[in-house]
Amino acid sequence: MLLFLLTMSVEAAYPETGESTLKVSVVQQGTTCKGVVKDAAGETIIGASVVAKGTTNGTITGINGDFSLNNVKTGDIIVVSFVGYQTQEIKFTGQSLNIILKDNTQTLDEVVVVAFGTQKKVNVTGSVSTVGAKEISARPVNSTIEALQGMVPGMNISTGDGGGSLGSDKKFNIRGVGTIGAGSKVEPLVLIDGMEGDMNAINPQDIENISVLKDAAASSIYGSRAPGGVILITTKKGKSGKTVVNYNNNFRFVSPLNMPEMADSYNFALAVNDQLTNGGQTPMYSATKLQQILDFQAGKSTQYMWPTDAGRWNSFDDPQRQDVMPTGNTDWLKTLFGNSFTHEHSLSVNGGTDKIQYYLSANYLDQGGLLKFGDDNKQRYSFTAKINADLTKWLKISYSMRFNRTDYEAPSFAGGDIKSNVFYFDVCRYWPVIPVVDPNGFYTVESKIYQLTEGGRYKSQKDVMAHQLAFIVEPIKDWKINVELNYRSNYYFNHTDYQTVYGYDVSKNPYIIANQTSSVTEYAYKSNFFNPNIFTEYGKSLESGHNFKVMLGFQSELFKQRDITASQDGIMSEVATLNTTQTNAQNRGGYSEWATAGFFGRVNYDYKGRYLAEVNMRYDGTSRFLRDNRWNLFPSFSLGWNMAREAFFEDLTDLISTFKIRGSWGELGNQNTDNWYPFYRTIDINKDQWGNYALGSWLVNGVKPNISKESALVSSLLTWEKTQTLDLGFDLSMLNNRLNVTFDYFQRKSKNMVGPAPELPNLLGIAVPKVNNLDMTSKGWEIQVNWCDQIRDFKYGVTLSLSDNQVVIDKYPNPSNTILDKDNNNTYYAGAHVGDIWGFQTIGIAKTDQEMKDHLAGMPNGAQDVLGSGWGAGDIMYADLNGDGQISRGNKTLADHGDLKKIGNSTPRYNFGLNLDAAWKGFDLKLFFQGTMKRDYMPGSGSTMFWGAVGYWQTNFFKPHLDYFRGEDTTNPLGANLGGYYPRPLENDRNRNPQTRYLQNAAYCRLKNVTLGYTLPKSLTEKFCVNNLRFFVSAENLFTITSLADTFDPETVGIGNWDGCTYPLSKTVSFGLSATF
Repeated sequence: MLLFLLTMSVEAAYPETGESTLKVSVVQQGTTCKGVVKDAAGETIIGASVVAKGTTNGTITGINGDFSLNNVKTGDIIVVSFVGYQTQEIKFTGQSLNIILKDNTQTLDEVVVVAFGTQKKVNVTGSVSTVGAKEISARPVNSTIEALQGMVPGMNISTGDGGGSLGSDKKFNIRGVGTIGAGSKVEPLVLIDGMEGDMNAINPQDIENISVLKDAAASSIYGSRAPGGVILITTKKGKSGKTVVNYNNNFRFVSPLNMPEMADSYNFALAVNDQLTNGGQTPMYSATKLQQILDFQAGKSTQYMWPTDAGRWNSFDDPQRQDVMPTGNTDWLKTLFGNSFTHEHSLSVNGGTDKIQYYLSANYLDQGGLLKFGDDNKQRYSFTAKINADLTKWLKISYSMRFNRTDYEAPSFAGGDIKSNVFYFDVCRYWPVIPVVDPNGFYTVESKIYQLTEGGRYKSQKDVMAHQLAFIVEPIKDWKINVELNYRSNYYFNHTDYQTVYGYDVSKNPYIIANQTSSVTEYAYKSNFFNPNIFTEYGKSLESGHNFKVMLGFQSELFKQRDITASQDGIMSEVATLNTTQTNAQNRGGYSEWATAGFFGRVNYDYKGRYLAEVNMRYDGTSRFLRDNRWNLFPSFSLGWNMAREAFFEDLTDLISTFKIRGSWGELGNQNTDNWYPFYRTIDINKDQWGNYALGSWLVNGVKPNISKESALVSSLLTWEKTQTLDLGFDLSMLNNRLNVTFDYFQRKSKNMVGPAPELPNLLGIAVPKVNNLDMTSKGWEIQVNWCDQIRDFKYGVTLSLSDNQVVIDKYPNPSNTILDKDNNNTYYAGAHVGDIWGFQTIGIAKTDQEMKDHLAGMPNGAQDVLGSGWGAGDIMYADLNGDGQISRGNKTLADHGDLKKIGNSTPRYNFGLNLDAAWKGFDLKLFFQGTMKRDYMPGSGSTMFWGAVGYWQTNFFKPHLDYFRGEDTTNPLGANLGGYYPRPLENDRNRNPQTRYLQNAAYCRLKNVTLGYTLPKSLTEKFCVNNLRFFVSAENLFTITSLADTFDPETVGIGNWDGCTYPLSKTVSFGLSATF
């Protein structure tokens, strides 16, 4: 289809670069406007749009470039446009028009925001990707980072550990993992108008454009804060002219995404019986109980719970009493998660004179969560004010202020650190036989609903206030001095209370089921960030074609933080505060700070836009290292060659306007250690052996005394991690800038990463220090292809972004090259790829006991005894790859790994985004697809979401789990299933080892967004004093193509501590409007 449209589109000749001219010949036509549209070469343009401005009255040029437009009044403005050419506006005087459109050089003149300034895109020699305001604001999403997913090649955005929870943010990196060290982190530096900020907090409607600096040459000038790349967000500012008011809103109907269906209680009971029988145990559900389950499902019986001898309703805590086991039929995911509603409103006002411009905006977002019980919600309030003033010819001043407040509230039982919150794990293993309510109408104890509704609240509030005052002084022409004074304050407050929770017995009497002792904990911190930037630049263009610019500057950062925590037990009032508690008071607090300073310089040179060069230097210092290791010099350079500017390329300039080859190399330092004072030894007060704050565990004279614990040893040699990046790429613009291609290949070496020192004997009695002892290399490529065109009134565009990267460990303190740790988890070693999965080769599932017997007989040295015993029909047959007569992991080393092999890699590869857009007579349509073409995932042996049955209390069966092996001799009413996907269910994990059979293909393609909009004609809206009015309807996460197990979502698989048991993502349908006054 694209090639067909391309063929149609290239019928028009491509113009030579030249000045735009307008030729008018005098032929009186009355109320009909006629004319011809040509390009600068004199070739007629077919399909150009000709419209009377402010109306829907329009036409297109024919095969000879001619047009005839009726009902045109003398004095009307005629707008002529065509993709790849500059739009012309001509006043109609009643005469025939001969219009010549000029080649659109916007791509050549496009300005890109780079470090401490801007450059023409055509002159950029580093790796920089840009996203405009239109792309960011087009989707009604909750945060800017969501709008960027799939839009920037090489920028990887994934779901946070909290899944779809309102309190969880997206995770992101540029060009893959930045470090594997246990003592440091590498994250992209996010700068909002030059000051560090939170991309999740900014109002997307305030954004003018975003530049993503990916290689060292583009980001090195930011020094030690930028080894993971830089994201530069430029916000909108006021424009001279009359006041313009913009209002945007959207209303979203939200529902859980990809909720797997649980097996009904009857099939669940049968599967549990099989699990117990396969392990030689007595079935849990008798024939009588199974019949009771069927009768309740069919409506033949209304009884589904029976009292125990203690007078309480039994859910499943007394499995030996089959007579009182419940027979409910509940799908717990559908019971606990449901639909919600979200709405957002944005208002901005801007205007000014030639001397002073202003911009004001406000945004309000009210999100409802998916919890049906307990209510989780989030509100975001933001306000922005900016003013720019040209005080004199040589002095400009600007001031901006941004305020953001985020309120989040959820049940304390389901809020907080969702990554490790056991509630979401419980949901995945609730038994369907447990009813929601008991016969008296109270919620059942095991439903945990009372914990959600009455167990207390988790509340957090975060305020961010940012100020920026900037001066630009131009003492003489071409010399500028920039001074930026940035200040940001963060305030965070968290309140968590746990209330005593009661259930109800058969006689409706309450009894405690959770939180025997109620408590309140409050935590607060305040931080202040100071960041002055001073830099000066001088640029000069010579008549000979030589152009250069020099910049020198200084930057410093100072971050200070105070925090305090207090807790107390025994809540005495309905209002849960510290003042209304009475026992076991605890408090703690701290103060910390860090600082950086850096001197930087940059030199840019080009000759007629043909030969390009840039050199950057940064001399950085940090407070995180000892004096002798505190300062370091980090250089970078880049070169470019725009062959399209060469004389030998002249014959191709009608076809290719830009063909720039570029390359760069640079080195950056990383000082982001996880400990702000890694060279000091500290003593932890009131921390237990798990690192949690608590009083001593032992009573001394009737009280628990304070305890102290020595921290790990420290190394006096700890110093900078260094990242060296090589980047080779090209930029290509063809067919009058309708086709644009950008490609990059990169190699990033991270050296001296912080990690643990080699292990020492336990006799030392303390943890070993962290030292610089890790190296790794990341290699990959990125490509973005954009095509846009117009066929008569129909405009369309296609943008494809695709990237790939792999990370290899070059050095790691693992001299024996161990591939698995004592718990059989993957470990790092020199030569390993990050994400490697080691596992066994699966032959298949034994259909009969004899088949398994024959398989084991072929391995005379122990067969599969290392992995377990009691092998039979329905169990996994593993391959003896090394031929030693047994299945084993050997010594778990690279030299001796037994029958293990690399079966996959969990690193997402070939990440892509595909954006399709079209417009026709006021209508606009956008479709956005996003996904990963290659990713492997091996569920853990304890994953109830994948295996179903993993233990007596770790069992649940979703519908896909019923496809397990059942032999010919089964008594299960479901019948035999010799070709079942899953092995026979067992509490033993011998069938759940990492293996090829159950390695999951986690690749996916998801339709992330569809938006249909309609902009009303100005001739109509102007009657109501509205300059522009657009209505839209949009949908997020409409469908997904994946071969991953149905119980997983490809964007949440593997996150958190519970292997996919997390807060679900959302499917959203929204509508709204955008109005300009």
